[in-house]
Amino acid sequence: MTDSQPLQIVELTRWTAGAVCGRLFAGLGHEVTLCEPASGHPLRAHEFTFTATAAGKRSVVCDPTLDCARWQSLLDSADVLLHDLTQSEMEQLGLDPAHLSERFPRLVTVSLTAFGLDSDFAEIPGDSFLAEAYGGLAQMIGEPDRSPLSLGGEQTAHVAGFVGLLGASLALRTREKTGTGDFVEVALSDVAAYMDWKSDVAYEIADAAPHRTGASRGSWRIVEAKDGWVGVIFLADQWPAVVELIGDDRLSDPAFLDQRIRLEREEELWPVIGDAIGRREAYEVYASAQRLGLPFGYAASAADLLDSEQLAMRGFAFPPDRRRRDAPVVSFPVPDGDEARVERAPSLGEDTLVRRPANPRAIPIAPVATCRPGAAPLAGLLVLDFGTITAGAATGRLLADYGATVIKIESSARPDRFRQWVMPGSVSSETPVTSPMFRSNNVGKIGLCVDLKSDGGRRIIHDLIRRADVLVENFRAGVTTRMGIDPETVRELNPDLVYLSLSSQGSAGPESLYGSYGSTLDLLSGLAGATGYRGGAPIWSSGEVNYPDQIVAIAGAALVAHAVAAGRTGARLDLSQRELVAWTLADQLAAFVWDGLPMCTTGNRRPGATPHDVYSTANNEWLAIACTTHEHRRALAGIIHGLPDGAQEQWWWDNQDQVDAQITEWSSDRNRDEAVAELHAVGVPAVPVCTAADRAAQPRYRERRIALRSPDGEWVKGYPLTLRGFSPTAPGPAPVLTEDVSDPESERYSDLLAKILPSGNEHAWAQPAIARSAD
Repeated sequence: MTDSQPLQIVELTRWTAGAVCGRLFAGLGHEVTLCEPASGHPLRAHEFTFTATAAGKRSVVCDPTLDCARWQSLLDSADVLLHDLTQSEMEQLGLDPAHLSERFPRLVTVSLTAFGLDSDFAEIPGDSFLAEAYGGLAQMIGEPDRSPLSLGGEQTAHVAGFVGLLGASLALRTREKTGTGDFVEVALSDVAAYMDWKSDVAYEIADAAPHRTGASRGSWRIVEAKDGWVGVIFLADQWPAVVELIGDDRLSDPAFLDQRIRLEREEELWPVIGDAIGRREAYEVYASAQRLGLPFGYAASAADLLDSEQLAMRGFAFPPDRRRRDAPVVSFPVPDGDEARVERAPSLGEDTLVRRPANPRAIPIAPVATCRPGAAPLAGLLVLDFGTITAGAATGRLLADYGATVIKIESSARPDRFRQWVMPGSVSSETPVTSPMFRSNNVGKIGLCVDLKSDGGRRIIHDLIRRADVLVENFRAGVTTRMGIDPETVRELNPDLVYLSLSSQGSAGPESLYGSYGSTLDLLSGLAGATGYRGGAPIWSSGEVNYPDQIVAIAGAALVAHAVAAGRTGARLDLSQRELVAWTLADQLAAFVWDGLPMCTTGNRRPGATPHDVYSTANNEWLAIACTTHEHRRALAGIIHGLPDGAQEQWWWDNQDQVDAQITEWSSDRNRDEAVAELHAVGVPAVPVCTAADRAAQPRYRERRIALRSPDGEWVKGYPLTLRGFSPTAPGPAPVLTEDVSDPESERYSDLLAKILPSGNEHAWAQPAIARSAD
């Protein structure tokens, strides 16, 4: 993969996840050929979704069943094939793993389906909604006394696209060593379950499935402002700053300094906060809170995002004079240092789009070398992990899962907050020595504690930087400079190192110094404003899920793996968590610009599908239905009395409330799984809305290793994808907190080097692995 040889990607998809994966490759500078039927890609029926996911691709009209010669030619020259075919469709086209490995031995194939190739629901064409229901994520979104919700937009499909990029990059790196490709399987329902890993850990502790907590109760809440909504988000020791922000003497009672008292008297406290915020504008409250160090957010609308000075300065939101209807109105979320490009989607059969060149830092990958079968794709890679909580730490965990040597760097005085995080549902009120949450994000790493304020500590870290291949951090802008690990300093020490920054809003701009948690980003990205009950208040993914952390971690790991596989030494990946999540709503932002449609809460209803919602069943359980065709609706009418089996599609759209009521009447006294089986038997796309308890009982999730046991017997999150050629070994324990190592000449530091360097050669990693691969 040199500057003049981008990867050749062939895409044969119908649904959003595969289209997003192809868009990621195109945005990263590769040649993506979208194969479409003569009638066009199905997403063309949804103009702005197609534009958002097809930008930068070529289009060819090629039906593999009708134009075998052209299809064969495309695959002959392809590096990666992306598809969302079911198992039966793969076999009909000769694209099953056995045939592919025989006919195209170097080809890397990525399969992106809703439920996997061997699931009971494998033949159901599904979207993020059904995947989030079956995977259990929907069970955790929404208010506790109302129905489960899907996240706004197609969130799990976007995350699955990044998982596909990760899997393809791992397989490509292995191919450079072995000469053979691999088959990568990504199931959206697995990805949804993987993102809900906290529920698995909580279920293990409390022996009861956790429940959604909503945004209108608890220690953090979404409160209505004069012109919108504000997320009141703060840590226990930040209460004095909250009092200063609200400015009401009733909150100055010294008793409120005790978090337990605040919880006991919340019915007295929250009306005061609500009244004060209700008299102020949402953005003003947000900005004032951030100046006090409070990680508040506000529910950004489409207009807010497109007019944001922060997003405009970073080139993410295009100004009006650069917008065009056949291109996204926001840029690709991975800045490359140049002016953000407006990349349009192709018309049907347009295969002459001029692609931008691959990253100019790309260098030749090593010639094919021998490598034992089943070797870890990232073996030999040294990663310095300064990540904390989830976004950064989980990125390092994923890199460790696939073979990288990852050193988790902390200070004994300022350790990762997750080390002592008390889990919801814990039977003990004592602060744990090591939280189960911490284990899930940090198993398989090597620990190192240093004080970066000391000369010895900086010398140790700078020595490791000279040896390392990758550095990961998720601090707000300015922190790395104070620590002596900013990109400029690192570049001087090791120009070949891949530097991944996962800050809240990027490294520059008027809001770059602002802090956030996942719930903050739910709001600032616009996602909360697109998630919620019809016509109701915004809903966030809550601290029990923290969806933005999950997509950021997976995207971070995917982009690092891609940089490594592509030989892009010295890459600086300056990701803004806010921009990344907002990018998943690019189609809704375009609909606002061109058709004046604001982002709003629609419950589980989506354009292009009806009925499309969850329905209550016996025993306080739920099932999900998503009908996208006339055949689906006719089958549904065949088993639910009162629904017309001959009605035109428009009738279903005009009578959605009536249809939902009749389905609920039918389902409410039925056993959930029996009702799903009855619907499934006649061809209605339906799945159970699962919980963490369901996942624990289903062999599928253990077999596919979505969750697993740590070496000390604790339940931890597993892996979001399957590679046919490599299965990760069980991770080692999470690192324990130790005293700081203060001297690079000390025995403790020598012991660390002996542990991480191959064959005990202290000079073996004096040159990074990415550069070594080009020797």
